[in-house]
Amino acid sequence: MGLFPKRLWEMSRGEKKLYLSFDDGPHPDHTGFVLDELKKYNAKACFFCVGDNVKSFPEMYERVLAEGHTLGNHTMNHLNGNRTDDKVYLNNVDEAAKYIDSRLFRPPYGRLRSFQAKLLTERNNPFRIVMWTVLSGDFDQGITAQRCLENVLLKAGNGSIVVFHDSEKASEKLRFALPAVLKSFHERGFTFEKIPAY
Repeated sequence: MGLFPKRLWEMSRGEKKLYLSFDDGPHPDHTGFVLDELKKYNAKACFFCVGDNVKSFPEMYERVLAEGHTLGNHTMNHLNGNRTDDKVYLNNVDEAAKYIDSRLFRPPYGRLRSFQAKLLTERNNPFRIVMWTVLSGDFDQGITAQRCLENVLLKAGNGSIVVFHDSEKASEKLRFALPAVLKSFHERGFTFEKIPAY
């Protein structure tokens, strides 16, 4: 957090609010599951979408919007900024912006070069780079679903931005952990808020 202070890592710690976010969608099944679970707790969240997936599943993108959540740009093709030429990377973000109406941006893998970040945040219509406080690890094939759940239960607190993935790769752990996270934090008096549009 100290290394990149201009990036958003957490929200205000003053209130019992949790900020759930979901990367890599939309997906016709997994995003639908997430939305159904969120609705049970009147929970709002932020969905960082891949442009290609928005093109493929526009109805699910529209459902996310219609149900009152915020959206973010997650590049057109899930590019790793550290492994991508700067111009190619920026063009890819801009291509995704044609399908994703948001100035929130989360770099896939959390990876982008400082120069790429500078270009994104210092343009005429700048992006706000959103990172996270807690990474659930639902994408990690090397951990159990229980460990994924514990990552969130033990590390998240007031104002935490938590990352899950509404993707095929993460689906098993997501479907185990998300309902339990919602139930546990709801019982502890938390509300679930969306990262505000920028």
